[in-house]
Amino acid sequence: MIRLSKRLQAVAHQVKIHGVTADIGCDHGFTSIYLIEQGLADHVIAMDINEGPLERAREHVTESGLTEQIELRLSDGAKKLVPGEADTLLVSGMGGALICKILEDSPEIVERVQELVLSPQSEWSVVRHYLHEHGFMIAAETMVLDQGKYYLIMRAVPGQEHYSDEMEYIYGRYLLEHGDTCLISFLEKEETRLQGILNKMASRQLSEQAARQKQELEQEQVLVQQAKEICLHRKEG
Repeated sequence: MIRLSKRLQAVAHQVKIHGVTADIGCDHGFTSIYLIEQGLADHVIAMDINEGPLERAREHVTESGLTEQIELRLSDGAKKLVPGEADTLLVSGMGGALICKILEDSPEIVERVQELVLSPQSEWSVVRHYLHEHGFMIAAETMVLDQGKYYLIMRAVPGQEHYSDEMEYIYGRYLLEHGDTCLISFLEKEETRLQGILNKMASRQLSEQAARQKQELEQEQVLVQQAKEICLHRKEG
């Protein structure tokens, strides 16, 4: 049985359709194997743009005895999928802008799926905006702390949704409304980081550009504090 990191387990368990999952950027193939072993998918199409990782994935799939349930394809994003072939698109371990590009490059694939499971390593608000602008609503989000780093995992399904407050795009309405413990921890770390930078700035004379930067940091600090207050209130409630 495959054992995944805390992050990858959280990613895998956001797959809810239990049909055909396309694991885009499958790397070593362990997530694909885990999905089958845990009954989270009936069939997996493991895809990667590079031959090296795909070959390693092929070896691991063969060792696991799951060659009938996991097929491997050399593919740039989702381009080697047939429209309607996959119920779930799973994309993790990439920056938010790259995830959006992968989705944008294959609209005929994306518009036929039942769910997207995404774990952007950066630019979280960019991904949330993209989903809302392209006919998806965010059904669930979770954050995990794995080896000292915070990771976001989101599940999106077809539907119309829009957040009225930019804070919800930055930190996630779902996480805020559920008083997510890991988000609170992340916000506390952000508070400390921002205060540290501002403390250093306070001890020296600032140029016009640095003064503008200080103002932006102070605004970000207020936003972080507001988000933390919302989260704590929801958690206590």
